[in-house]
Amino acid sequence: METRGGFYISRIKQLQDRIFEKLLHEKGIEIGGGQGRILFVLWKKDNLLMSEISKETSLAKNTVSIIIDGMVEKGIVVKTVNPNNRRQIIISLTDYAKSLEEEFAMMSDKMGEIFYRGFTEKEQKEFEAYLFRILDTLTAFEERYDDKKSHF
Repeated sequence: METRGGFYISRIKQLQDRIFEKLLHEKGIEIGGGQGRILFVLWKKDNLLMSEISKETSLAKNTVSIIIDGMVEKGIVVKTVNPNNRRQIIISLTDYAKSLEEEFAMMSDKMGEIFYRGFTEKEQKEFEAYLFRILDTLTAFEERYDDKKSHF
């Protein structure tokens, strides 16, 4: 059986990112896809380590580092050294980033309306349950793989 789910998910992700960035741009907000994912995590819980952001966003640590540097340059986040462990860097939202949360939430709602256009509420819940199962399976696999307990 040929499966194309991963291919479709990748394409959907690319289209969703482009559309979302266009919606934000219309509101004068210049936030890229990776930056939005990081902001979403920091809005839930501010003052996180890069490793925590990496885990919560499913972005590689080096990718998070590059994105965070760009966000620092734009005045979206600040980096501070953890006083309890000088090797760790804490990432915190600026007042500017905090001011974007409400507008960002409205754009996310609009994106959800576009995303689920034509779906019944039941279909949406079923679809999201399937996606959660896939995410849960992949997360568990990655954790086992990283612990070298299993192999491809």
